[in-house]
Amino acid sequence: MEDGRMQRTGWTWTFFRIFLEETNMVVTALTACTILYTRSAAVVHFTVGAVVCSRVVKLMKRCFRQPRPVHPLPGRQKKDFGMPSTHSAVISYYAVYSLLAAAFLPTHLSFEQAEWLRVVAPLIIVPWATTIAISRIWLGHHTVPQVLVGFAHGLVIAPAWFHLWQQYGNTYGSYVERTYMIW
Repeated sequence: MEDGRMQRTGWTWTFFRIFLEETNMVVTALTACTILYTRSAAVVHFTVGAVVCSRVVKLMKRCFRQPRPVHPLPGRQKKDFGMPSTHSAVISYYAVYSLLAAAFLPTHLSFEQAEWLRVVAPLIIVPWATTIAISRIWLGHHTVPQVLVGFAHGLVIAPAWFHLWQQYGNTYGSYVERTYMIW
């Protein structure tokens, strides 16, 4: 019985580790599904912000040129630079922007009957984002400072990008949805 429990725990741990390794695919797929489901200009704006956040971090990596930590497993060493962590930057952007959207944006027509999402979505996204950021250290892809700088970058970009939507996108986004997104 003890061996069976160990095997299940090992399988669960392996699945969790693979899930954390593939967060890029998971987050991209969930974002694409959300765009297709809502057909919302606000979600497209949010997604473009995540891409901008990622691209800025990639430029920063070329400036800092700080190597990643040496990975303990052979063949698992990533070849690009590590400072700052792109995963940490983008996932913190997702978490902060989602919190701001839940607090300040009107509920999209796709979710009219689901006001509970304003509370539940951040309760899922924030712990998930924190787990992903910490996993970058645990998986041996980044150092603590690389993750912290990446996380801080997302914390700065998200409110700035959200402010752009509040100032300009809310008005023009509704117009674009009404006029051009006839799906």
